[in-house]
Amino acid sequence: MPIDLIIFDCDGVLVDSEVISCRAHADVLTRHGYPITSEQVFARFLGRSTRQANLEIETELGRKLPEAYHSDLQNELFRSFEADLEAIRGIHNVLDVVTKAVCVASSGSHQRMQVSLGSTGLYERLAPNIFSASQVKNGKPAPDLFLFAAKEMGVAPERCVVIEDSLAGIAGARAAGMTVFGFCGGSHCGDGHAETLREAGADLTFADMHQLPELVRRVGAKALAG
Repeated sequence: MPIDLIIFDCDGVLVDSEVISCRAHADVLTRHGYPITSEQVFARFLGRSTRQANLEIETELGRKLPEAYHSDLQNELFRSFEADLEAIRGIHNVLDVVTKAVCVASSGSHQRMQVSLGSTGLYERLAPNIFSASQVKNGKPAPDLFLFAAKEMGVAPERCVVIEDSLAGIAGARAAGMTVFGFCGGSHCGDGHAETLREAGADLTFADMHQLPELVRRVGAKALAG
C-alpha cells in the first residue's frame, strides 16, 4: 500500500529530549527514595508512558509515589526543556517539503508536548494533530495509540509509516500493522542502536532526518510496483 500518513513519535524523533528527560527522571526519582541512574531510566522506560513507568516503580516500592514527586518531575522537565531542548536537526526542513499528512503519537502528556514542541517552534506546525497515550487505554508497546492516531486522521493503518526511536514504539507500530522506520539521530542513540531497532522489527533505520521524504517516497513507490 502507498503511504498517506507519517506518524512521528515526539521525544527523540521531533525533539532531542531523551537525554534531558532521563536525567530529570533519575534525579527526581532518586530524591524521592528510588535510587536510579539516567542510564537505567533509558534502558527500562524509554518510549513507555509515564503511567506504565510509575506503576512499575510503585510496585517495586510497595507504595504510591508522593504527589510532590509528580510536581517536582514536571517542574524539572519543563525547566530543562525551556533551557536546553532543541529540535532534531532537519525536522523543520522536512515539514517544509513533505507532501504526506503528518501527526504526532507520543507516550508523553499533552502538557509536556506543549512545552517541548512549543519551545522548539514545532507545536504550531503540528497542532491539532498531536495525540497522547493519555487518550487510549494502553500505551506503547500496545498498538492502541497508533491505531487511534490513524483513525483520527482518517487513514488506514497499512497506509501509515511510523517514525520511532524506542523498542516500545517499534513494537507498537508493528502490532498496529504499520510500516515503521527506526530513527537513530538523537543524542541518546549510541553504537548499536540502529541494529537494536532493526532486530525489534523496524523496516529500516536512518540517522539523518533530511533523508525521510526520500525514504517515504521509496517505500510508496515499492508498494505501487507491487
